[in-house]
Amino acid sequence: MTRLFGTDGVRGLANRDISARLALQLSVAGSRVLTRGWPEGKRPFAVVGRDTRVSGEFLSAAISAGIASAGVDVLDAGMLPTPGIASVVADTGAAFGVVISASHNPMPDNGIKFFAAGGTKLDDSVEDSILAILDEDWVRPTGAEVGRISRYPAAADEYTEKLVRSLDAEGTRPLSGLKVVVDCAHGAASIVGPAALRQAGAEVIVSAAEPDGFNINDGVGSTHLEPLQRLVVETQSDLGVAFDGDADRCLAVDSLGRVINGDQLMGILAIGLKELGELKGNTLVTTVMSNIGLRHAMDKYSIETVQTAVGDRYVLERMLADGFVLGGEQSGHVLMLDHGTTGDGVQTALHLMKRMADSKRTLADLAAEIPQLPQALVNVKGVDKHGVDHPKVTAEINAVEAELEGSGRVLLRASGTEALIRVMVEAETEDIAQAQAERLASNVRDNLGL
Repeated sequence: MTRLFGTDGVRGLANRDISARLALQLSVAGSRVLTRGWPEGKRPFAVVGRDTRVSGEFLSAAISAGIASAGVDVLDAGMLPTPGIASVVADTGAAFGVVISASHNPMPDNGIKFFAAGGTKLDDSVEDSILAILDEDWVRPTGAEVGRISRYPAAADEYTEKLVRSLDAEGTRPLSGLKVVVDCAHGAASIVGPAALRQAGAEVIVSAAEPDGFNINDGVGSTHLEPLQRLVVETQSDLGVAFDGDADRCLAVDSLGRVINGDQLMGILAIGLKELGELKGNTLVTTVMSNIGLRHAMDKYSIETVQTAVGDRYVLERMLADGFVLGGEQSGHVLMLDHGTTGDGVQTALHLMKRMADSKRTLADLAAEIPQLPQALVNVKGVDKHGVDHPKVTAEINAVEAELEGSGRVLLRASGTEALIRVMVEAETEDIAQAQAERLASNVRDNLGL
């Protein structure tokens, strides 16, 4: 069977690639696999939530129907960030969770992502087990054995309170004195993001928090930072933070509107945790996409960096295997395992601002410790994304790397969530990086074009 799961669930154009039928099939198969070993005589239950896309309404209904038809009760948490669903799964003892979201993708797309018991993402082998029985006939429960579907309206408030508690500053307002602009991407954090920051004491200016089902990620959020940059400068705020549609990632801008990427956020948090003696293993887990500048900065603080394949699930696997507590991706997925089980944009924003407050330093000052080598990224569409090892492409990569003479690097990878190849080049100057990235992108189009 063709593998449906990418690096972050099953994703595609809603009602075409991601149909109600597929949602039903996946939820039934997922229910059967993820409740194996559930205690006899105790009915399993699952948590379902979604972002603000209009297609999430019918897909959520299909998924809840499939889960209930498999004899599993459903707690419908409604609109909630992806990490919020993971949190509810962990805190309620649910057998599993399902999120309907396409994260940073455009509104017409949607996706289906599972969390296992405890709120962790699925291993590839578990996803393969779900796919193996997707079309399998089986004996369906009847009568009192079918599942019930219930609303869980307390989910948002409980998650918000948990986020604030993660600052370990009970009874205080640790972010008092900081003014922040929050871009919610018209997505799942439109309520809980501003609420958590306000409860922690920050002065909050809210942007892009009026979801209508159609405007998610539309020119706003972590993939479109220009409106946030302008608003931070106009309002003379200390910083701005931007989430993506499902709020599992966060990027920031400083008081002058300069972008602070995920590498810099991780570096800032790593240094802070080390000073507190809380950076277990004295290690930060990153991916191959992280900038060389992050590694050099961590070396100065005697913090080890280890790399994984792209995808926060692979970062998580390495963190769990070796007991590390901090890791993430340049795109803004930051995992803090002392406080959650997956990347959490709102949590990242809270802890970034706590670092600013504790150190009494500006974001620009903190970010200056994590210098970034100029990096150019070109997304090449309309090509065979499985052909990155084509001999002519490999030869061109080798030629570019030879010209960089060790002062940069090249990375080509197939997107796990979209039909494209990402070409990334780091170099001493922006002009060199962009020129070499465009050169490689042209080669990819010539040799892998469909």
